[in-house]
Amino acid sequence: MLILLVEDDPAQLEPLRAALTKAGHIIDAIEDGQTAQWLLSQKDYDLLILDWMLPKVSGVDLCREYRLALKTAPVLILTAKDTTSDKVYGLDAGADDYLVKPVDIVELLARVRALRRRSPLWQGDKLTLADLHLDLNNLTIERNQFTAQLSGREFQLMEYLMRHPRQILSHNQIEQALWGWGTEPESNAVTTLVRRLRQRLQTVGAKDWLENVYAMGYRLDVPER
Repeated sequence: MLILLVEDDPAQLEPLRAALTKAGHIIDAIEDGQTAQWLLSQKDYDLLILDWMLPKVSGVDLCREYRLALKTAPVLILTAKDTTSDKVYGLDAGADDYLVKPVDIVELLARVRALRRRSPLWQGDKLTLADLHLDLNNLTIERNQFTAQLSGREFQLMEYLMRHPRQILSHNQIEQALWGWGTEPESNAVTTLVRRLRQRLQTVGAKDWLENVYAMGYRLDVPER
C-alpha cells in the first residue's frame, strides 16, 4: 500500500516509517500538515496515518478536508488524547480508526492490515497471476508448493508488478511507485532490485516470468509454452 504518514516528532516518525516499510508498504513520511495538504492534492493514497497535533494544520483538520473532497481511503488517527469525547470528535471528522500514543508497533501493523481491507484496491490477502501467488501479509511468493520470502523492497516491486500484470513498466514508473516522497534512489537501484526479485522467483520456478523489455522497462507475464 501507498501510505501517507504524518507525525511531527522525528523520534516517533522514523520507527513508524521503518516498521511500515519492513511490512512492505510504500511510505510518504512528513512532519507537518501543510505539506500533507499539498501531497493529498497530488497523489492518491491507500491509507492515511495522521498525528492529531501537527504544526500548521492538525491531523483532524486534514482528515475533515480529505473527506469533504470525497476521498475514501481509510484514515487512522494517532494521538495522546484518550478521552471518549476526543475519540468521538476524531471519528466524526471522518477517521476510520484511532490509536492512542505511545503507539505499539505490533498493534499498529494489525490496524493497518484491517484498514487495508477497506481500500478500493483490496483484492484479498493474496494477489494471483496464473499459479503464482503473492501473500500480502507474510511477504511471500508461492508456486507449485514452493515458497520464497521477500524483503520489504522486493515485496513492493512484486506487488506493483502483480497489480499491473503484462504491462511494460519503465525505470521511472517503478522509481516513482516504490520510493516515497523526498527519497532519492541510487542510479542502479531498480536494476539491482529486479535482479534480486528474479532470484526469489527462481526459487519457485518463475524466474522467466519477469522479463526485460529492451529500452522500455520490465514486464511480469506468464511465458508462452
